[in-house]
Amino acid sequence: MKLVSTFALAAVMTIGAATTANADGDTGVPGPDQDPFIWLEEARSDEALEWVTKENERTLGVLEADPRFEELKAEALAIFDSEDRIPFVSFRPDGLYNFWQDKDNPKGLLRRTTLESYQTDAPDWEIVLDVDALAAADGKEWVFKGSTCLPPARNKCMIALSDGGEDATIMREFDMTTKTFVDGGFELSNKSQGGISWIDEDTLLVGRDFGEGTLTDSEYPFTSRIWRRGTDIADAVELFRGETSDVWAGASLLRDAAGEIQAMTAFRGVSFHEREYFVSIDSNWVNLDIPKKASPYGIVDGHLLYSTDVDWEVDGQTFPADSLIAVDLEEWKADPNGAAKTLVWAPEERQTKRGGSITGNALFVTLLDNVVGKVLQFNFVDGEWVSEQVNLPDNATLGIAASSNETDQIMFTVTDFLNPTTLYYSDGSGDPQVLKTSPSRFDAAGMEVEQLEATSADGTKIPYFIVKPAGMEMDGETAVLMSGYGGFQVPRLPSYLDSTGKLWMERGGAYVLANLRGGGEFGPGWHQTAIRENKQRTWDDFIAVGEDLVERGFTSPDHLGIQGGSQGGLLVGTAFTQRPDLFGAAIVQIPLFDMLRYHLIGRGASWIGEYGDPRIPEQRAWIQGYSPYQMLQEGVDYPTPFLWASTADDRTHPAHARKGAARLAQLGQPYFYYEDMTGGHSGGVDNDQRAKLQALQYIYLMQQLMDDSATE
Repeated sequence: MKLVSTFALAAVMTIGAATTANADGDTGVPGPDQDPFIWLEEARSDEALEWVTKENERTLGVLEADPRFEELKAEALAIFDSEDRIPFVSFRPDGLYNFWQDKDNPKGLLRRTTLESYQTDAPDWEIVLDVDALAAADGKEWVFKGSTCLPPARNKCMIALSDGGEDATIMREFDMTTKTFVDGGFELSNKSQGGISWIDEDTLLVGRDFGEGTLTDSEYPFTSRIWRRGTDIADAVELFRGETSDVWAGASLLRDAAGEIQAMTAFRGVSFHEREYFVSIDSNWVNLDIPKKASPYGIVDGHLLYSTDVDWEVDGQTFPADSLIAVDLEEWKADPNGAAKTLVWAPEERQTKRGGSITGNALFVTLLDNVVGKVLQFNFVDGEWVSEQVNLPDNATLGIAASSNETDQIMFTVTDFLNPTTLYYSDGSGDPQVLKTSPSRFDAAGMEVEQLEATSADGTKIPYFIVKPAGMEMDGETAVLMSGYGGFQVPRLPSYLDSTGKLWMERGGAYVLANLRGGGEFGPGWHQTAIRENKQRTWDDFIAVGEDLVERGFTSPDHLGIQGGSQGGLLVGTAFTQRPDLFGAAIVQIPLFDMLRYHLIGRGASWIGEYGDPRIPEQRAWIQGYSPYQMLQEGVDYPTPFLWASTADDRTHPAHARKGAARLAQLGQPYFYYEDMTGGHSGGVDNDQRAKLQALQYIYLMQQLMDDSATE
């Protein structure tokens, strides 16, 4: 019998009458007559926050009271605050920049150093912006969200700040030389999605919320304006306008590696996965004749590169999905749709490109080859594209940590489950060399990693990794934490387990990472085969991995827990509602959960391209078949889930997790619920918050999967 939290059994709530009308009329989308918890969709209403406070008190009363909690939190915080972790940097003309958070600087420091100093064990850092001091002076919970700087010098920047961790930000002009905000400089004081590009020192290209009629149905900007210094933003001239039905739209600048503007471009995001692109020719917008799932990739060696997620038939050629295609830049500027196209790279079987970075003289692309990393360097030599593999360790996850547009400097990361991240550096004159290595955070002696396959419901082989503790026996008694994602063409890859290794695996737990359809581990096709009407395939894949773990004897349902966030939270929600008998614990992080109203909550309307539109009967039918909120039924013995969210999450929105908890309480089902009052979509905004969230989750897992009472 699964462990039942004592507070949850008594948490059948009396819900106040809903006061809002059915937001979507007669389209079949649930309104207050069908859904008594719509009031929880008001993120900061007094009634909702009172409910959150009570739920937090109940959950913390159980999990923080566990005698192991403080120890786990201290272990996690020591990792997050460690002074010897790698300070990752970005290249700028005036130095290497790093954003750093620790116990003394919880909101963080923007700081810089020289390459020479960075190559030492103790770099000499110059503080550029102290976010803690700024927050104290302004009386705000500022979260640093990055900077956009004017090339090539990059000393004039717009700093993005979020109050409490929301995606929406304000922006202020900052001088990196004087290390001060510019008095009377550019300032966007109304928080908004969107961003800016520098045209020149006195002119910005701005895509923001400009007031009524400037946001899409998904609540993203769809207009761009040219804003000149000394003028009011309200008087800025509109340059480009999309449609309210777009997910988002905007204009941007196509710059080469030297920072020179080569063209003005624009796009309309007609769905989350489809865009129409335009280029400005003689002050007119010309529609680029490329697939809606293709996009510009950058400028390299006098060529504009495109990337495509679908087969592209053009000029008697077929460029396969996931390939890179080049056109001569000058030819393209003269005739954007007529420029001759040349193949740069196409994937082999079970290969896909992850991302790329352009240095002063080359293109570097990270690849996955059967979920193992490679990096290729591309150059245009003697009239043709050539590539060579960068000399980096095999059988690891590889990434590009930083690169310089002005030089050939580049840094790479190398990591796997059991070996700490190593940072490699090259100035372009030879093979990358080890620059920094993160210390070990847990004892991995005797632990091992195995890659296996499960068979999904339709016969597709689904790969997964299992990281096993030393001395693990195949008796079904090991507590296993299984994670996955399976959406939006995002791959989940092996990476160092640091806090998971310390808090979970050192205590005898095993860890599983599933590579599900809907993700990006094997290219665009791996994603596109499991979206919209076929989204159930993602859930089937995850369930198949769980079944395989049990069948092989790694674990048993009483000891098998699952965890995922955002789309991964939806994944976990579908898993424990469709197969409650298979799992003993379920961590549902910042999730999507009510899929019949998701388009009305947060930024949900932007994801219709992934899931479908519940306002359309045919599409509502396939969504309703898995929506966890609607799938919660009376009389089913669900595992005791732990749902958590953030009040400041303006992307998926805390309503999903709240409503899931409220529905479980209504049914008399045991559950835990916790809501962080700040933190945004990624959870905690400082290391103490992050450590607390880690400790809460692992205490929960231990109580559900490891403690003797969990299986009585």
